[in-house]
Amino acid sequence: MGREAESSLADFYFSDSDDPLVPPESFTRWTEEGAWAMSMYEPQMLGGVAPRMNISRAGVTSRVVNLSSYNYLGLAMHPEVIEAATRALRDYGTGACGSPLLSGKSNLHRELELQLAAFSGREDAMIFNSGFAGGMGTLTGLLRKGDVAILDAKSHLCSIDGAKLAKAKLMFFAHNDPDSLDEALQQTAGQRRLIVVEGVYSMDGDTADLPNLLPVAEKHGVGVLIDEAHSILCYGAHGRGVIEHYGVESRVALQFATFSKAFAGAGSFTVGPRKLLQYMRYYINPYGFSCALPPSVVAGVSKALEIATRDNSLRERLWANTRYFREQAVALGLNVGESTSQVVPIIIGSDRRRLYELTAEMHAKGLFLAPVDYPSVPEDGLRFRVAITAAHAREDLDLALQILEDTVVRTARQT
Repeated sequence: MGREAESSLADFYFSDSDDPLVPPESFTRWTEEGAWAMSMYEPQMLGGVAPRMNISRAGVTSRVVNLSSYNYLGLAMHPEVIEAATRALRDYGTGACGSPLLSGKSNLHRELELQLAAFSGREDAMIFNSGFAGGMGTLTGLLRKGDVAILDAKSHLCSIDGAKLAKAKLMFFAHNDPDSLDEALQQTAGQRRLIVVEGVYSMDGDTADLPNLLPVAEKHGVGVLIDEAHSILCYGAHGRGVIEHYGVESRVALQFATFSKAFAGAGSFTVGPRKLLQYMRYYINPYGFSCALPPSVVAGVSKALEIATRDNSLRERLWANTRYFREQAVALGLNVGESTSQVVPIIIGSDRRRLYELTAEMHAKGLFLAPVDYPSVPEDGLRFRVAITAAHAREDLDLALQILEDTVVRTARQT
């Protein structure tokens, strides 16, 4: 990687082409010059998601320890989940073939909604065919032009896009800062407002500081929507997320989460008051104008929820692995930021060339980690994002840590 390391994707957002159907020439040249680095993206997984698996990158296949998949409870290849999905595939076919409102919602879909409502202790649930569409759509169903969406500065792009699509005013408060939130609420007094936070922040691995943020929201009488994509089934005595972990379930109006992580499926859901969700079903376009989830996926998610809530064994294994990995990573001198969860960043800094060279070197040695570049993270916070799971054995984590020491730690010592 040569001079192309001086640029990032952010440099080509505004095109130098006069035709929207012609990509920017500068982008095409940049990707050609840095083709080996670009080949680190869109790797091909040669089998189901597992702690150790074969991954193909740039035509090279390696047997690797997988630290990049969100299979937090290890349910992606669970035999009961596969059997449930297979049974639904035989009975219901390959697709729903219609939107939920018109023709695509089976009894399996409604049973899962009721299961999620009972699990979360809420009145009702609605499910979406995509995590991003569900997060974005929930905001479009709640907000209108003239409303104000007040988001934590590290909120996921789906929340940002949802507020924009709703034509609401978008405001950010400093990450987990109650004083900054209070200031934003003071500035928007008298307007319809919604506060949006995340259970676990996906690039940093820390949790929403609900004990300090909720009193501010309550002082101003403003409701909170929490995105628990990375925390549902992982946090709380029963897996109900960060709001259960902090004992504030009754103080958070709406809870959103995805099926693509600890549930090991696809899609997402929102739980909350029945009357509000009844209204939202008719005003969320990604719900009403998209095909419903395939019944086989719904059945797999339903079984995953059943398994995850039988007892705490999977969560206990996840947290034991998380504690072990973080302690060993810190002992090696790796920069893991403020992470307190199973999402553990390995922060490299601003050296883009080093980020991609390390990606290739780790892959060759047997460790699968994806590079996270600007603008997904700050320019001085380029990183790898580790996802610890209950399925990892101690031997998997030890091998990964050894490779991290031989690559990231070694090159840091040399600079």
